[in-house]
Amino acid sequence: MEILKWLSLAIFFISLLLGIGVLFFPRFSGRSPKHTIQNLAALADIQINGTRPWDIRIHNEEFYHRIWRDGSLGFGEAYVEKIWDCEALDICFSKLLGANLDQQFAKSGIMLWDTIRAKLFNLQTKKKSLEVIDKHYQIGNDLYQNMLDPTLTYSCGYWEHARTLEEAQKAKYNLICKKLHLLPGMKVLDIGCGWGGFAKFAAENYGVQVTGITLSDNQADYARSVTKGLPVEIKMQDYRDMKQEIYDRILEIGMFEHVGEKNYREFMEVVYRHLAPKGLFLLHTIGANVTATLADPWISTYIFPNGHLPSIAQIGKSIEGLFVMEDLHNLGQDYDKTLMAWYGNFVKNWDKLSKKYGEKFYRLWSYYLLSCAGSFRARSLQLWQVVLSKEGMIDKYVSIR
Repeated sequence: MEILKWLSLAIFFISLLLGIGVLFFPRFSGRSPKHTIQNLAALADIQINGTRPWDIRIHNEEFYHRIWRDGSLGFGEAYVEKIWDCEALDICFSKLLGANLDQQFAKSGIMLWDTIRAKLFNLQTKKKSLEVIDKHYQIGNDLYQNMLDPTLTYSCGYWEHARTLEEAQKAKYNLICKKLHLLPGMKVLDIGCGWGGFAKFAAENYGVQVTGITLSDNQADYARSVTKGLPVEIKMQDYRDMKQEIYDRILEIGMFEHVGEKNYREFMEVVYRHLAPKGLFLLHTIGANVTATLADPWISTYIFPNGHLPSIAQIGKSIEGLFVMEDLHNLGQDYDKTLMAWYGNFVKNWDKLSKKYGEKFYRLWSYYLLSCAGSFRARSLQLWQVVLSKEGMIDKYVSIR
């Protein structure tokens, strides 16, 4: 490990120099950061200090330096610090990502160092997995109760026939139950069960026994309260610490983004060991169009520490020799609508939260929700539901939509 540390430091300094060279190359051809950034924004039909809702209005010339130096990390930090504003941040992000401008500042020294760390070290060990729990899921149930729907579902809804957020979330749960071909009496494992929304829905509507595991005591306490009297057990447990129980069906909804590339294979092996021979596993995860080492640095720093979005290639590699991919369903555009609904609730109920959380938090979470909505709208991010069966165990699977 000592050799790896020294090696990583050496690579860091080399990469930092290379990153600085990439960032400052335009200066050698006579272009200032301000001129370059204005020209790049124009490629996405965004004007600096323009009058349209999606235009960027800057309050401090430091705006250019922050983006020039820190890329997307500086872009987000500058927004939170009121260095710039935008009336329609979701549209702005959709345009920026649609024009692939995020790639123009993808090689800052900070981002290169983060990439090296992710390559050399496991950022999602049992201990490090608790970082995102403390930073994000333990913030306070009051935040989520005022932002989410009444089922407290913190994942993409299914809007095919839904008119409200609650209808979309229940439709998503129903879709998952149908895809898993649930039958009364089945034993179901929900990895990363959140506030118990799926466990409650499946137990009440499909007569199954559900075991939910989470690392958040806030979530566990709430989930136990809403599933009281139902055949549901909620455990505080890491998926790597599961015992020998066998389940007819296993699922995860929005937890795989916290597993990490170095643990994908182990995660799938855990699922394989605990799934009955003719069982089904449903993976519900945000996904990236390309294989990457780590998530956006702003999201990773301020929202989901150590997160990682898988590509189809990474999911495929992780299941080789274990599972057959029976079904792949992309609901990415539904996440845009879900995020905008969350943002609407967040703004509408902010007066109930403002005293506790403060204005900086308001800007931070507005940026988070709206930038993510724009990312899905631009098709930069995807949301996949993947149904897997144990290799060679099922003769035929019928897809559900």
